[in-house]
Amino acid sequence: MGAEVTEDLFQTVFRPRIEDSHKGQNGVVLVVGGGWLYHGAPTLAALAALRSGVDLVLVAVPKMIAPSVRAISPNLIVLPLPDAKLTKGSARRLLKWIPQIDAAVVGPGLGNGPKDGINILASELVSRGAGIVLDADALRSEVLDHVKGRKCVLTPHLGEFKRLFGVDLVNDSVDSKAKRVKKYAKQWKLTILLKGKVDVISDGNEVVLNYTGSSAMTVGGTGDVLSGLLTGMMVAGASPFKAAMAAAYVNGVCGENAAKRLGYHLTATDLIEEIPLMLKKYDY
Repeated sequence: MGAEVTEDLFQTVFRPRIEDSHKGQNGVVLVVGGGWLYHGAPTLAALAALRSGVDLVLVAVPKMIAPSVRAISPNLIVLPLPDAKLTKGSARRLLKWIPQIDAAVVGPGLGNGPKDGINILASELVSRGAGIVLDADALRSEVLDHVKGRKCVLTPHLGEFKRLFGVDLVNDSVDSKAKRVKKYAKQWKLTILLKGKVDVISDGNEVVLNYTGSSAMTVGGTGDVLSGLLTGMMVAGASPFKAAMAAAYVNGVCGENAAKRLGYHLTATDLIEEIPLMLKKYDY
């Protein structure tokens, strides 16, 4: 059930930039995540978004890890949030700070904390017209009402899918997973990218299957790279469904290419280094 994502299908989605474009015209992305334990997750998502071709990436993290994120790359604009978790206060403060953004990913490295801040942030971002990717700790059932019918992509693995919808897909066939993903995407009127050996992507109407990838990609952080890529594809003008399809394909191909060089010894940053090498041939 569902067509396979191929290079030809990817090329119908990926849009080369206009040669005389100016700063900001290729998009502004917001990444919200991180906590006392995880500073790498939001950073990986942000760097992947940059490598996808967007112009500016803002990274909002708790102030206690802001220096660490700043130290990793001078290419990121880091916004220190006042609280250790994404509280209502932090969410409201952030909404006052940020300029107009085109897409956001919320969740990488947030950890288990209060959900009110996630709900407020997601609701306001989609009301401002931004595309939104919910990943990792932002994948909670409470947030679904705030993004229903909006430009939103959920990126769960099997455990997060069960947490969201109460359905265990561990022993399901690919066809069975596709039917379930389509069902819940249709119910909530959004796009779901179920991550796995075979990625299942649906907007409730169509289903596609992505077979790119490598078993070397079990290393931590590859999902964060995928989320960053997804925001970049949304910024480029693709619908949430097509952006999810394209991002899954690129992430998998980059994983394959990194594995050819490094075997089972790659890291998430190795995937990020592969992104421009993979995408540049489609730039014109």
